[in-house]
Amino acid sequence: MPIVRDSLLPLICLFCCLLFVPASATEQGGIPQPRYVGSRACRPCHPEEYSSFIRYARKSTSYRSVEQMKKGLTEEDLRKCYGCHTTGYGKPGGFVSVEKTPELKNAGCEVCHGPGSRHVRTSRPEDIKRRPTRKDCETCHTSERIRAFRYRPMIHGGGH
Repeated sequence: MPIVRDSLLPLICLFCCLLFVPASATEQGGIPQPRYVGSRACRPCHPEEYSSFIRYARKSTSYRSVEQMKKGLTEEDLRKCYGCHTTGYGKPGGFVSVEKTPELKNAGCEVCHGPGSRHVRTSRPEDIKRRPTRKDCETCHTSERIRAFRYRPMIHGGGH
């Protein structure tokens, strides 16, 4: 009987993956679209990088800035802040609100490396952006904002 059980295991895994992927998370052809999972999902396989990120990267607590400024901002202004101070805001599976997606409230690993659900599931390096570029940083760190804070791309300063 072990041969039958072993041959069914991949089918059972596939069934479970499809069962727990929301319908909105699939592209045409039924291939799951990568979703944001939060930085803690990276920790089991990348404990040193995670620890360094949490300890040294300012963006690991970036939502504090939003909370500090919130009082004087309109809802529209807040939405502009979310794009750089949270993970995946405005993108499929990204930050929605602190109540609905608390694991994405800060700018985490996936801001630079892209949505991590596929990589977490497969552990394959090709399922995540391994080497972010300066252009990736400049999504938020624009020339008008560089003067507002000490901009030094983590790719040059040892992001992890």
